[in-house]
Amino acid sequence: MAEITKQKEILGHPAGLFVLFGTEMWERFSFYGMKALLLFYLTKYHLFSDDNGNLLVGSYAALVYALPVIGGFLADKYLGFRKAVIFGGILLVLGHLGMAFEGNAATLNADGSITRDNAALQIFYFSLALIIVGVGFLKANISSIVGELYTKEDKRRDSGFTIFYMGINLGSFLATLICGWLGEHYGWNYGFGAAGVGMTLGLITFIWGQKFLMGKAEPGNPAILKEKVLGFLNKENAIYLGGLVAVVLSWQMVQRHSVVELLLMVAGAASLLGIIWYMIKSDDKVERDRLIVLTILILFSVVFWALFEQAYTSMNLFADRAIDREWSSSFTIPAPWFLSLNALFIILFAPVFAWLWIKLDKRNANPNAAIKFSIGILLAGFGFGVLVLGGNLAEGGKVAMIWLVLAYLLHTWGELCLSPVGLSSVTKLSPGKIVGFMMGVWFLATAGSEYIAALLANIASVDTHAGEVTDAAEALAGYNELFYILFIMGMIFGGILLVASPFLKKLMHGIK
Repeated sequence: MAEITKQKEILGHPAGLFVLFGTEMWERFSFYGMKALLLFYLTKYHLFSDDNGNLLVGSYAALVYALPVIGGFLADKYLGFRKAVIFGGILLVLGHLGMAFEGNAATLNADGSITRDNAALQIFYFSLALIIVGVGFLKANISSIVGELYTKEDKRRDSGFTIFYMGINLGSFLATLICGWLGEHYGWNYGFGAAGVGMTLGLITFIWGQKFLMGKAEPGNPAILKEKVLGFLNKENAIYLGGLVAVVLSWQMVQRHSVVELLLMVAGAASLLGIIWYMIKSDDKVERDRLIVLTILILFSVVFWALFEQAYTSMNLFADRAIDREWSSSFTIPAPWFLSLNALFIILFAPVFAWLWIKLDKRNANPNAAIKFSIGILLAGFGFGVLVLGGNLAEGGKVAMIWLVLAYLLHTWGELCLSPVGLSSVTKLSPGKIVGFMMGVWFLATAGSEYIAALLANIASVDTHAGEVTDAAEALAGYNELFYILFIMGMIFGGILLVASPFLKKLMHGIK
């Protein structure tokens, strides 16, 4: 068990927050560094079509966010958060380092067929599987540890989650620039390898800083982990073995999009039934009401993330194909670098939003979570409205960079209204016995939105030849059509939640 020390504070927050900040910063460096390159790697190196590339990214991202439901449950009931994070971190290191093996580039044959290095692709899929399961054990649980460092009444809570969220985005910002540059200019293996180094640093940070977590991440009942399963294997090792089996299963599923879609539907329905069953069993009306609100907020978060996650599919390809990226006669901005705008804007504006929520709270004017969620969805919609305007004003078939910059700014403001507040809401509105499970459900909803985002992105799919667009005007028209649809979605769903917010506020029973 990690050594428990007296609580220390840094900048008015528990010291453990900054251990988690550093761990998550490096873990997100590895995750986003790889993700920024993923679609380009598939479409330019292995010559996947837009449809297949989007669906593979969607299936991978969906599984990444779905498995924290199981990881959260296992940590709640058996492992505790610390052991789950360490096991997940080890799998992530192996997965990201495996991504550094790129194999041979695909070739376009004279008859139009494509020859791919299938052995390299299987290593690639297996590496994705290690990352999927690793995130499943790490992601929900490290966020839950942040919540454990504060009481539910602590006014620093939202501010603490926002600081934690800055760590995520500092890692994302550095990764997009460094891994994006290495992958595009020196080879995909260099970009993916750099991501693996980042994950290794994240694991080292967490192991070193365990003593600052004040015992908040330990198993609730350590004796259970020593109980035998089938007479020869204790439960702790059985969980680890099950994690390795999950890697093999994920290896196959990430290649089968229809299976992922079915599993998301089944997992979503099962989670919803589990929440309903808990509410039926609970005799605490306040607890039930708060859980109803949290469930509604999670459902609306699906809409936001389906819009926001276009960044790694349609918006990524849009930046590469339709944006005028010429900075000067001698330098063209790499398309993955535009993804760094989101992280940069969060680093710049997260302190502003953290200050704003505290300032408004002191004046008893802090909007409740439902209003913040609705503002986030509306801002995401407005971001796509800006892109539609930019597309309509395009000259020479290329859209000015400023429109994409503005879209990322609006999406970032929306994210700051919804994502850190959402993480905090899960820990505040969840019954104490199922916090880890509900954090997993939060990420399961994100998983569903990742897959929905890929399906939406396919509206703008265009024909390519050897990884290059054959008709730029057709491509721009397709992106304009998609972005207009997403603009309307944001306006409708954001408006509905805003209207419903007074009713939801009553059900929160004083929690904002």
